[in-house]
Amino acid sequence: MEPPNTNTGAAVGLLDHAKTLRLHTGNLVNRSRLKKKCPSSPSEELQDCIQATLTEWFSSVQVSSEGFPDILYCSLPRETDAISPEEREELKVSVKLFLCDSVQSSIRDAVEMACQTLAVSQLDSVIIAPPGTLEGDTQTLTDLQPAWEELEALVRSQRIAAIGTSELDKDLLEQLYNWAQVKPSSNQVNLASCCVMPPDLTAFAKEFDIQLLTHNDPKELISAATFQEAVQGGTQNLNIADWRLEWVLRYSIIVKSRGIIKAKGYLVNARKASP
Repeated sequence: MEPPNTNTGAAVGLLDHAKTLRLHTGNLVNRSRLKKKCPSSPSEELQDCIQATLTEWFSSVQVSSEGFPDILYCSLPRETDAISPEEREELKVSVKLFLCDSVQSSIRDAVEMACQTLAVSQLDSVIIAPPGTLEGDTQTLTDLQPAWEELEALVRSQRIAAIGTSELDKDLLEQLYNWAQVKPSSNQVNLASCCVMPPDLTAFAKEFDIQLLTHNDPKELISAATFQEAVQGGTQNLNIADWRLEWVLRYSIIVKSRGIIKAKGYLVNARKASP
């Protein structure tokens, strides 16, 4: 006899016992075709995806007779974006990793989860977005170095082919380039804060073959309050105040020959704060 579908009580037990929550939204390219509402921002898109994934997962998950796990893997089986070996050469896997804290193991955890989820041995490119600085503070090379060293180790172990940065001005990009053993291959610039690429940044990037990319991500992709609101909405309003978001990874799977996005999704990792 199979165990019954989870209800509110089972959901409470799962979240009470778990120490880590890992979530995969699945392919948003397919989901967006079914959605009437178009998110107004990346933040709203992520919030909607977290809530929708949790709602569906908790409505169908079955509680094992072995008890409650320490790690909750919330994903929808039909939403897999696994890449077959036959099509791997035709596809480029690009990732942007948003770190919500300074735990360097988060980078390795996120990359490993992406490789497992997508069934690949290597990500083609990873852009890092470190935790936001406090209002009035500026990012320094010292702030970037621990994360960059972790990325370099993943390049050496062939988990990542190329690594890039986000929101660096010319001076900081130059400092990182001169210090780094594995040089940045790209730098993202938010054109909401500067309508035209700064000439000094453009000249430096051209000289050292660094690709300048544009994006519209906010400095904080999702706030702690918005994350908790999304989880509460997807878990029947359970109290989840002690859960903390560690990182968010957004991936795009691009068909090289046609330049179109075959799949796009988010991986999310949160951890329960120690009592």
